Amino acid sequence: MPNENQKKYAAAEDYPELSKHNNYMARCLTADVYAKLRDKVTPTGFTLDQCIQTGVDNPGHPFIMTVGCVAGDEESYEVFKDLLDPVIDQRHGGYKPGQKHQTDLNPEHLKGGQFDEKYVLSSRVRTGRSIRGIALPPHCTRGERRRVEKIAVDALAALEGEFKGKYYPLSKMTEKEQDQLIADHFLFDKPVSPLLTCAGMARDWPDARGIWHNDQKTFLIWVNEEDHLRVISMQKGGNIREVFRRFCEGLTKVETLMKTKGYEYMWNEHLGFVLVCPSNLGTGLRAGVHVKIPNLSKDEKRLDSILEKLRLQKRGTGGVDTAAVGGTFDISNADRLGCSEVAQVQFVVDGVNLLIEMEKRLEAGKSIDDLMPAQKK
Repeated sequence: MPNENQKKYAAAEDYPELSKHNNYMARCLTADVYAKLRDKVTPTGFTLDQCIQTGVDNPGHPFIMTVGCVAGDEESYEVFKDLLDPVIDQRHGGYKPGQKHQTDLNPEHLKGGQFDEKYVLSSRVRTGRSIRGIALPPHCTRGERRRVEKIAVDALAALEGEFKGKYYPLSKMTEKEQDQLIADHFLFDKPVSPLLTCAGMARDWPDARGIWHNDQKTFLIWVNEEDHLRVISMQKGGNIREVFRRFCEGLTKVETLMKTKGYEYMWNEHLGFVLVCPSNLGTGLRAGVHVKIPNLSKDEKRLDSILEKLRLQKRGTGGVDTAAVGGTFDISNADRLGCSEVAQVQFVVDGVNLLIEMEKRLEAGKSIDDLMPAQKK
């Protein structure tokens, strides 16, 4: 519930100082919206001030436009819709309250997906999932967090075949296991980014957090990091079609097992899969490949323009705050909400194939002017 002392003050006296802030929350949170929502709470007791705290404490980010707010439970998106609907609309390039999201997790609908491995070094598809009826990591109790872990571990333990694997709780991990998971680039650390810590996601660390992976180390699930579950399918080389097949099948198998115990993922027709950060609503999907394009990347402004038209984005191979090494970038889909998983992976398949064709042309000293893409709609 809102702090009783807060009610002794007018909303205008509690309105945060946002004049130097550059995030979507600061753009959308007017004094009138704050006054309307300040004393509202969700059924689990999540407040507006908890929702916006990360964006109040962090004015901006040097490389990306941050969202500046989080959900504490599924109902946050309804209770605080006067703020979150405009945030979602701006963050996702125009997505109105009446629109319906599309979900398609049938990998057979994907066309192509085998890249030239001279250029594509690895392929990865990831998303998040939330378990309905349990508060999200910024707001959950210790008991809820432990329940998420038990639900996940029970379901994962029943997986068979290529999905058979092992769960490693962070609190009981041996040094050898930690070293191996770090070497495999699997291990996540305690959130040190203020974007996460201010939202409350690192409380009680490492209680009820862990990592599960299959025996082949190609299907991975993080438990209770930024979301209830973070699901990753990955492998070396350029076969993103195989990675996406494993991703779709694994997600479906895990939820099917959860449903036998009465649990399911948070999902609705408007927002798609519901996650902590409004930026990840819809599919929550990021399909990325490490692609080597040293010639094309010499003109970075031109590359950025090409990627924008293809609805793709680039990062360094070490993550969002890292630079490319040797002309190798992590290229992924820019969209999350409004189009399906298959459509978003298809953007990556088609776009990366074009980038590779451009790179080959430039290697041969030829022009790429006729390959320049038009803006996708």
